[in-house]
Amino acid sequence: MIVATGATGNVGRALVTQLAAAQTPVRALTRDPRRAQLPPGAEVARFDPAAEPAALAPLFEGASALFLHMAAVGEHADAVLKAAREGGVEHVVMLSSGIIEDGADETHPIYVAHADLEERVRGGGFDWTFLRPNAFATNSLQWADQIRAGDTVRGPFAGALTAPIHEADIAAVAARAFLDDGHRGAVHRLTGPTAVSTEEQIHAIGQALGRDVQFVEVPPEEVTEDMFPHVPAGMLPAILESFAEAVGVAPEITTTVESVTGTPARTFTDWARDHKNDFTQST
Repeated sequence: MIVATGATGNVGRALVTQLAAAQTPVRALTRDPRRAQLPPGAEVARFDPAAEPAALAPLFEGASALFLHMAAVGEHADAVLKAAREGGVEHVVMLSSGIIEDGADETHPIYVAHADLEERVRGGGFDWTFLRPNAFATNSLQWADQIRAGDTVRGPFAGALTAPIHEADIAAVAARAFLDDGHRGAVHRLTGPTAVSTEEQIHAIGQALGRDVQFVEVPPEEVTEDMFPHVPAGMLPAILESFAEAVGVAPEITTTVESVTGTPARTFTDWARDHKNDFTQST
């Protein structure tokens, strides 16, 4: 039994769907099982990370592995890991961040948060696998409101280059980390297959929609929080600084997805086609 936190998030949902399709026992943890809309092959359980330890314990009965998503456990990671260990979990696959690498700014808030959780997992007595993706293709959903409203997207750093990774590819690597030998103690750096600029991402989304969507660059000092609705306000300055450093700079590109799963990583164009409804339907 694999327990998945963040089961209704982008990566977690893809992982649960893939495990269920492979008929691998998976227990999907979510705050509201009634609204989860997860595949019928998955066991769905209500999860409140702030609950008392006694309430967390049943979530890990019969489980041997845990998919750990920082956003799902928040400040309650220690309690969740304790319950998992006591429930018999031996292997933790953690969704970390590509910001953790040699020479990185160790004061960056995203670095600090993920490095701290990695250390908690290491110190928890588990076998572990860390997934460190760089840019997520789903970050482009931040432009959805503007694209629904018209054919112009305003934002900073048109030339910032990333290699966005499809959430289904992250999930596929996580699944193989659970199911195949050789991944315990491994750190997998994950990226998409090609470099794509911010402006090119907008054009790819437009093409998926059959529209000519244009990107209008605005100076970083004119960026407003509504342009990045999924970014906590306190982290926005650090995010903008990262984008500034990526302008015209070739990003890291790995072949980890293909080497682990046997299938090439999906392109950003693939992602845009898979998510075109997200840019036409209100949430």
